[in-house]
Amino acid sequence: MGRELMRKLLQAHLDLRQPGQAVEPVRDAAGTTLTPTPVHGRRVESIFGTVEVARTGYGAEGAPSLHPLDGALNLPPEKYSLEVRRRVAIEASRNSFDEGVQTLAAFTSAHVPKRQFEQLVIRAAQDFEGFYADRQKRARADPHTAPILVLTVDGKGVVMRPEDLRAATQRAAAARAESFTARLGGGRRLHGKRMASVAAIYTVEPWVRTAEDILPVFARPQQPEKGPQRPRPEHKRVWASLAQSPEAVIGEMFDEAAHRDPRGQKCWVALVDGNRPQIDHLQRLAEERNIPLLLVVDFIHVAQYVWKAAGALFPDQQPQQDGWTREHLLEILRGKASLVAAGMRRSATLRGMPATQRQPVDECADYLLNYSPYLHYDKALAHGVPIATGVIEGACRYLVEDRMNLTGARWSLTGAEAVLRLRALPASDDFDAYWEFHEKREYERNHAARYADHHVPETVPSAASLSRSSRRSALKIVKKKAES
Repeated sequence: MGRELMRKLLQAHLDLRQPGQAVEPVRDAAGTTLTPTPVHGRRVESIFGTVEVARTGYGAEGAPSLHPLDGALNLPPEKYSLEVRRRVAIEASRNSFDEGVQTLAAFTSAHVPKRQFEQLVIRAAQDFEGFYADRQKRARADPHTAPILVLTVDGKGVVMRPEDLRAATQRAAAARAESFTARLGGGRRLHGKRMASVAAIYTVEPWVRTAEDILPVFARPQQPEKGPQRPRPEHKRVWASLAQSPEAVIGEMFDEAAHRDPRGQKCWVALVDGNRPQIDHLQRLAEERNIPLLLVVDFIHVAQYVWKAAGALFPDQQPQQDGWTREHLLEILRGKASLVAAGMRRSATLRGMPATQRQPVDECADYLLNYSPYLHYDKALAHGVPIATGVIEGACRYLVEDRMNLTGARWSLTGAEAVLRLRALPASDDFDAYWEFHEKREYERNHAARYADHHVPETVPSAASLSRSSRRSALKIVKKKAES
């Protein structure tokens, strides 16, 4: 009942503004002066329900009609209002399209079928790149932000429709289809995935630590003395893309960082999980832009390899595994990864371990040696630099996994890209600013661009509305005379 009351009030407001005649000559983008045409009616689906708008059209032979009142109300060309589109964008970023349609119907009076819901999602996300490009142009370096600028990137697979897989994946999917049997073997999938490139950038205060701070002694009391609080990431922006290549996403990340630190006064740190192509591209961009980039491989990934090596050296001996792992991780944190790799190989050889049993040890040693240039944790900790990729790992989960990989979901490239963009906005605390920007762009596209000099003529309300306002202006407030 409350929503119906609001619908009637909105309809009454629109009735007062009808028929929206222009107070000045109407000229289209080509400069042609348009003449009034009969009043045209249209329906608008608002969050309170369907309302009717009657507005004066202006046209000429061979030219489409223009309606200045549509511009004054910033009405989209389709049936659904911008507020309905905003609600659709919010729901699509949170839940499946089916749940979004149901939620919209439960909490508003707008009726949006699923197909139209998906189309509105795509339209709602179309200004994502323009929003951040515009913000970068107007950005100014903030001297009060933290001195460490962190760039981090990762990837997460999303199940796609076959036609939207990348070419190599399509060929692999076709090969699987040719040998398909009723029983799926290990590692086989009915549908292929397309990798989404996930990026994050933020600033953070230095947090100087030692290796013992990372791996404290086991006998440490349960309630340690209170020390300084761990600094939190500031001005964090996260985003993901299925359409763009990883190289393009990393390039955007560098552009964002350059606008945050145009004079190169901050310490640039890149956190990765060991993906070699990502590392190569980060280094190449840093060299091209003459940026002293400190590249750090995630310590958690290193620890996983060390744990596997400990399991091979001390099978079914948990206390020995714990002690050996801690001892070697401490040495890695002290910047001695190469020595640790040589030592564990020598230990496996002295034990006479067969090749199959010592494989985790060799894999760990190879990993430490291959990535030794990026395992200088002693220097990173001394400068207060983070050494773990928790921010990007979390972004892969809540930005991509929690929404995109729902059971049974298969995405089109266009729809998936739109949803990822809409999810990235609230995750970066930018949704409200983006929507304000989006509404302005919609006004420019749908209305201002169709008129000469991008000027939408002003409109006058109906005669009935004017007569009511004139009567109200004639009323006078009479003050009661004070009693003598």
